[in-house]
Amino acid sequence: MSAAAPLQVSAVPRAPLPQVRGHNAPLDGIRAIAALMVLVFHVAVETGAALEPGVRGALLSAAELAVPLFFALSGLLLFRPWVRACLDGTRGPDVRVYLWKRALRVLPAYWLVAVVALLIWSRDQLDAVRPWVEVLTLTFTYNTDPWWVGTGPYGLGQMWSLCVEVSFYALLPLIALVLTRYAARGSDPGKRARRLLVGLGALSVLGLLAFLPQFYPEPRPYMNAWLPRTLGLFAVGMALAVLTEWAWREKGPDGPVRRLCRTLYANATLCWVLAAILYALNSTPAGGPRFVGTDGLWISVFATVTAMGFAFFIIAPVAVMPEPGSAPRAHRWRGGAWLETVLSHRLSLFLGKVSYGIFIWQFVVLYSWRSFTGQEIFTGSFWLDMVPVTAGTVLLAALTHRFVEEPSQRLAGRVRPAGAPKRPKPSLTGRQSPEPSPSSSPDPSSPSSSPSS
Repeated sequence: MSAAAPLQVSAVPRAPLPQVRGHNAPLDGIRAIAALMVLVFHVAVETGAALEPGVRGALLSAAELAVPLFFALSGLLLFRPWVRACLDGTRGPDVRVYLWKRALRVLPAYWLVAVVALLIWSRDQLDAVRPWVEVLTLTFTYNTDPWWVGTGPYGLGQMWSLCVEVSFYALLPLIALVLTRYAARGSDPGKRARRLLVGLGALSVLGLLAFLPQFYPEPRPYMNAWLPRTLGLFAVGMALAVLTEWAWREKGPDGPVRRLCRTLYANATLCWVLAAILYALNSTPAGGPRFVGTDGLWISVFATVTAMGFAFFIIAPVAVMPEPGSAPRAHRWRGGAWLETVLSHRLSLFLGKVSYGIFIWQFVVLYSWRSFTGQEIFTGSFWLDMVPVTAGTVLLAALTHRFVEEPSQRLAGRVRPAGAPKRPKPSLTGRQSPEPSPSSSPDPSSPSSSPSS
């Protein structure tokens, strides 16, 4: 690939194009919703509300669909630099810089919470080296004979999905290499984009096939917390990255990809209604048990496919929102504008900003509160736990963001791995385009690409 191929943006379009650069604020609103869904799910399970028979319990148990939202968001934001480089025929992002930023985004705050949880609830393991290594490197899910019960060490049970995220971060450069090498055979951006989508379809199928060794010849429940079976969830966001970048390079003034993007945005209400239907389907017995894990191969496939659809219809209308100021602002409650209005509210933006802290602190706060009030597992009032636990979690999340996450992000911007080149951002003006870098699209180390739940 050439080092400075011109960005192939077609003639001035008839309608605004999706925002593919800078900070997409409404995506923070999606992250806020997902963070609160995770908290609702864990409080509902701990109090037993999610395990109660009936519609209420079923709907509360399905709040774990927040995890696919986080996975899809990571796929969208982190794969975009490779998509842009592939479509433009330029060099991809520097892997060392990418991994450095990912590490500083995830590890400092996580280490703080992990040490607190281990000191409080795993004192019998403090003298052993292996537990510390497994926990601090986010590899404890690969221990097939664990020293804890459930999805992780006490106080860190939700971190199984962060282990999956970190595995995805580490493998993404390799996945991107395979996909872009295949796509590079296309002679123009449109053909390369189609090949990327075909590759992502294959990646989704591979994720479904990963259920075979999980259940045959004998069940291996620990594989439910491994990356392979979640590949389709990440592929949802990666496909949206392809579509939004393709829209900028599509030939002609108003091609089908641009029309699809406009349709998704204009029909945000329909998209979210479809997402609600998939949420309801996932809450039925066909979607698996209400606590953790899955009952069998076909239930797992059904749950994953509905989760992929749910993530797509929630995120797609936001991912294709036009660039700010690119068109006259519609009525704030009409068409797709209502979604932007809600997700860009200052409360949504604040909760999205501290969503990583909400995720990592919630079990520490929840277990501490229930211990203080003397409650047994699967007992208590959902609301009497939800209100104080949410308040405490958000407070700790805000403090962690201010004193741990923000300094880490500043460090990531100042310090680069040895030998990493400094490269300018690409242009979307049609002029000569420098090599893209991880910062050429929403910065993978910024709050807009926070780790998942």
